[in-house]
Amino acid sequence: MRLTDLDIIVTAPPAPGWGGRYWILVKLTTDTGIIGWGECYASSVGPDAMRAVISDVFDRHMAGENPENTELMFRRAYSAGFTQRPDLTVMGAFSGLEIACWDILGKDRDRPVHALIGGRMNDRIRAYSYLYPLPGHDLTTFWNSPDMAAQSAADLVARGYTAVKFDPAGPYTLRGGHMPAMSDISRSVAFCRAIREAVGDRADLLFGTHGQFTTAGAIRLGQALEPYAPLWFEEPIPPDNPAEMARVARAVRIPVATGERLTTKAEFGAVLQSGAASILQPALGRSGGIWETKKVAALAEAHNAQVAPHLYAGPIEWAANIQLAASIPNILMAETIETPFHDALITSSIRVEAGFVIPPDTPGLGIEVNEDLARAHPWTGSGLHLEMQETPCDYVEANTFQGGAPPSRE
Repeated sequence: MRLTDLDIIVTAPPAPGWGGRYWILVKLTTDTGIIGWGECYASSVGPDAMRAVISDVFDRHMAGENPENTELMFRRAYSAGFTQRPDLTVMGAFSGLEIACWDILGKDRDRPVHALIGGRMNDRIRAYSYLYPLPGHDLTTFWNSPDMAAQSAADLVARGYTAVKFDPAGPYTLRGGHMPAMSDISRSVAFCRAIREAVGDRADLLFGTHGQFTTAGAIRLGQALEPYAPLWFEEPIPPDNPAEMARVARAVRIPVATGERLTTKAEFGAVLQSGAASILQPALGRSGGIWETKKVAALAEAHNAQVAPHLYAGPIEWAANIQLAASIPNILMAETIETPFHDALITSSIRVEAGFVIPPDTPGLGIEVNEDLARAHPWTGSGLHLEMQETPCDYVEANTFQGGAPPSRE
């Protein structure tokens, strides 16, 4: 069996675009006619550029290869151009292609992917979700409203969720780490207080940031949140400095989580060795694919750390996350995004039920992709999947956060 054909579909979820402005789906076909699906989580260059990168990675390292040889293909891509170091864009391309290889292998053997990477360790996976606006909530005010966040949290808990994530701590700015405004700290405390009052001990609070603080700023914020006992403090400083993140972890009595912007065991290994985090959040469409992330999970296990796969993408990456989660002993939970479009794109083949996901036993990733639906929603904009703001933190007026995919500039 050999890999022969590649097709790339860039699909745009309908507004408000939870999961990003677009998703890059890849479809691989073998000479035996088996089709495998993957998803590339790549947001640092636009989708047209990523099409070229994905095609180059496939043509150069994977075309004509047996899809079983994921280790060989990974080493080719990882070493290309005499690099042998983590490359966010190349690994974003390879990861989605590698996921598609596992989908093919599972279908060829009539087995789910988790059966091929260690078997079924977990019969159900604890799910968590961001707090998204409920019907009737105003999108422009929701992100800064503790009361609306508490209502959304109560709704999730009523549906069976036992963990909810939110990130009210101010702007993500390309200027690097900043000291939070006192108003941002006060708002963050108000969110934690309101949500804790709404859910009690029925759910864990997952406090999200996105690397926007200096070390000292993250410590100030984290210590202010300690009375509400969040389960994690997510990516409190930029992700490229594990030593400084370890300083935050030592100073704050909230477990630190990180990983959505990291790729390969090299970067995750540095996090573990430094003591920067006790919870790893790989995004499988970027972290190196299923096999590489299985190695990351093993490294975490050796450091007594847990894994909580990240998701701000489409449902094919989610399906890969669930297959990995089913096979590892140190899974904590997996992020989910429940929208009608996510569900329809995989024809309801995996769903959250009472706050948990049951890993499918059907072959491959366990999903049936609605290809016609994916092609019917092409991305036509010019923005990136996610974008940071250029303006700095505002210490006079309130900072306004508009969710993970704010209105595009076009």
